[in-house]
Amino acid sequence: MPTAFARAEGRIEVMVLEALRTQLELIHDMSRRIDALEKQLEAYERSDERCRRLRAIPGVGPLTATAIVASVGDAREFRSGREFAAWLGVVPRQSGTGGRVRLLSISKRGNPYLRAMIIHCARAVAARQRVQPPWLLKLLQTKHWNVAVVAQANKIARVIWALLAHGRQYQADWSSAAS
Repeated sequence: MPTAFARAEGRIEVMVLEALRTQLELIHDMSRRIDALEKQLEAYERSDERCRRLRAIPGVGPLTATAIVASVGDAREFRSGREFAAWLGVVPRQSGTGGRVRLLSISKRGNPYLRAMIIHCARAVAARQRVQPPWLLKLLQTKHWNVAVVAQANKIARVIWALLAHGRQYQADWSSAAS
């Protein structure tokens, strides 16, 4: 950047250059603060066993793990994984009459920050994971991208609840591991 400022001198007003230098200083200061906060989060994550368990879930990073642990407290307060997913707002709303139930868009109840974090985790899994679960591949082929991502977010939320409520470690293929 110093060479860019040197080349710009004489071609750009002095006042504009000073404003740009001030903005660059603010960016550097903000970057240092972000680095310090990330180090604090990493230290907390390493010290909390629940965060370490959540980090084993594909797509779940340090921000999501620490935010969930800080917000949820005791996951046993929720009766089931579906109730936890509903609290996050990643389950479909239901409407129906005469015994016929229609699934609508997600409910969007609960904390919007946590819901966004879980959906970002699901996006990462759907877009970047080399080996995707067969059910997700089929869903990606037959449904809209966002529908599949929210379905993956629902699954991640239920897994998070199971790990926190029962104190388990993440196992990629839990159904066959339980057999």
